[in-house]
Amino acid sequence: MRSFATSFVAIAIATTSFAAPAFAQSEAAADEGLGEIVVTAQRREENLQDVPLSVDVVSGEKLAAINSGGGDIRAFAGRVPSLNIESSFGRTFPRFYIRGLGNTDFDLNASQPVSLVYDDVVLENPILKGFPVFDVARVEVLRGPQGTLFGRNTPAGIVKFESVRPDVEGANFVRAQFGRFNTAGVEAGIGGNITDALSVRGSLSWQRRSDWVDNVAEGDSEDLEGFADLAARLQVQYAPSDAVKLRVTGQYRDFDGTARVFRANMFVPGSNDLRGLASATAPFRRDQVRTDGLNFQHMKLYSLASTFEYDFGPATLTSVTSWWSGKYKSRGDIDGGTPAGPGFIPFTANSQDDVPDLDQLTQEVRLSSNNEEGLKWQAGVFYFNEDLAIASLNYDTPKGVIPSVTARQQQNSKAWGVFGSLTYPLTEQFSVTAGARYNNDKRRLEVARNGFFGAIGYGFARVKDDNLTWDLSATYAASDAINLYARVAKGYRAPSIQGRALFVFTTVQDAISTAGSETILSFEGGVKADLGSRARFNLSLFKYDLNDAQLTAVGGASNAARLINVDNVEGYGFEAEFEARPVDNMVLTAGLSYNRARIDDPNAFITGCGGGCTVTDPVRAGSPGIFSIDGNQLPQAPKWSANWTAGYGVPVGEGEVYAFTDWAYRSKVNFFLYTSAEFNDDHMLEGGLRFGYRTDKFDMAAYVRNITNDVSAVGAIDFNNLTGFVNEPRIWGVEASVKF
Repeated sequence: MRSFATSFVAIAIATTSFAAPAFAQSEAAADEGLGEIVVTAQRREENLQDVPLSVDVVSGEKLAAINSGGGDIRAFAGRVPSLNIESSFGRTFPRFYIRGLGNTDFDLNASQPVSLVYDDVVLENPILKGFPVFDVARVEVLRGPQGTLFGRNTPAGIVKFESVRPDVEGANFVRAQFGRFNTAGVEAGIGGNITDALSVRGSLSWQRRSDWVDNVAEGDSEDLEGFADLAARLQVQYAPSDAVKLRVTGQYRDFDGTARVFRANMFVPGSNDLRGLASATAPFRRDQVRTDGLNFQHMKLYSLASTFEYDFGPATLTSVTSWWSGKYKSRGDIDGGTPAGPGFIPFTANSQDDVPDLDQLTQEVRLSSNNEEGLKWQAGVFYFNEDLAIASLNYDTPKGVIPSVTARQQQNSKAWGVFGSLTYPLTEQFSVTAGARYNNDKRRLEVARNGFFGAIGYGFARVKDDNLTWDLSATYAASDAINLYARVAKGYRAPSIQGRALFVFTTVQDAISTAGSETILSFEGGVKADLGSRARFNLSLFKYDLNDAQLTAVGGASNAARLINVDNVEGYGFEAEFEARPVDNMVLTAGLSYNRARIDDPNAFITGCGGGCTVTDPVRAGSPGIFSIDGNQLPQAPKWSANWTAGYGVPVGEGEVYAFTDWAYRSKVNFFLYTSAEFNDDHMLEGGLRFGYRTDKFDMAAYVRNITNDVSAVGAIDFNNLTGFVNEPRIWGVEASVKF
């Protein structure tokens, strides 16, 4: 068995070494080799190599590089195999995809199959998921269903953030940077023990960028894409004994900037080539746009949480209580142009989406065994309550301030769950883990509309379901350095309601759509190998069936978003990750993933685009404009993604001169459920570079993000023209930090 496992690892490494690879970043413990990576993917601190899951970690230099140049959470896209992140709202509403599964819905109550967990608290609403990443110890990406320990809405996986704790010593720092477009930022984390029992940590993130996109319709320069983003965290921890610990955390975010810049007729008809403002043959310029509508975003978020731990010997009791509240406004020029173009625009569209009020309350209580050997177990209960208000406003004129149509939604969501998990070593080499969770979900939505589109009126809908999710995994230690694992898991996404009634020329009730629960059955196996002290390699193979998949038919002639269920999505692929320290002061990482996420439903039909695109799907017999999506790859799901990094330092004086580069590649993506000649992008390759000098206390560096200035479409608006938006520009600058 050990000989087979060793051969399997060697073959896998040889296979992936010829691809354009990419992989997870961790920091070396010392010059002589790689250090252990600790994760909490199973709600315990464990060595990554011992966890029977496909898990990746972003920390250290890779995390610092991603945050350079005003980067937000979208910068993690592609830096981890099988992970994609995009947004039509810019920095304030990210959409996550793991193994091809995600949700392109742009409504402010959209549910996603990827859950975001920040310090053991799930952030459900999309506007919460863009909370800045600062003063964190690591970011963990858990791929595949996580229904047992993390519950609902995790059939694709989890992105999990762990903040630096207040009792950590030697982690104080201040970092400042300045770069292109007056991009500036300050990040700091300061804290430690005040007394033997009391510790405090304050963390701050401030980022800003000047407007850098010229709106040629206004005649002025530098009108759009600027922002100012402030976030803060305060943690107070009281531990009167080794057995008792209470941590209270408060967080805040204040964002002010422009909404995502939409570009009318950005695609050349009949292709996905990008065109300039003057004509279809003019070169595309990322720093120019022609638009006539108002454009702004404002957001404020607040949170308060407490984590209580009581270790009474055989087990530890943990209680996590959290409250999040927020308000949000976003207004943009949906048609992306003016009556003069670019290209033909049938009519103008200027709308605004607000969250007048969001309140999320969560409570989790769990009990976990403390033993290192024998049977390990944990069990708990979870409660979730969310009240959400949404206002969608339409304006007749580009700069109008009195809306002609107003649609208001009021949504309440409640969920609770009971879960348990057991891990038992059958032999010294072989252990099994089994877990299950009962989920109960209820949601009610009320919609009221005033204005001239269709009937003025009221509508409502409610959905509910209960479901049992579970997982079963096994780990076999083929040697001291090689672990093999296998896992089968069932995941669940709760039923959803969509009430986007702003532009629908029907009754309000007709504008409401619902989608029943989706379930996933996933099979996964892999190998985790330490190849001596200087290299490690992990490989996972997976296959899943997503039943009653919740999808959103976005856009079309009515600019609507309607929920649908398709019978099945078939997925399979792999993730391969490699990390090595071939010589002292050098670390190399590489990772590669393949994802096939194919709709399998011969009865799945949707309306084609409303913006003049060339749909390439089969037309339903006798129904012009209605197209089959059977066999299509899911939107925003690249089949191939790769990432790689290299870091090297040369000792000089009391420190070292170092260079670090990181790269991410993804293959073709479609932007909607249907396929068309225009609404897609062939590939994207982005890289970054840091070069500097550092000691134990100081770090001074120059950086470049998107070093090749790659221009790629990353999304589109299907409305009345070929509107789209593109990736971030090249940013360069300098950065300095001090540790104390």
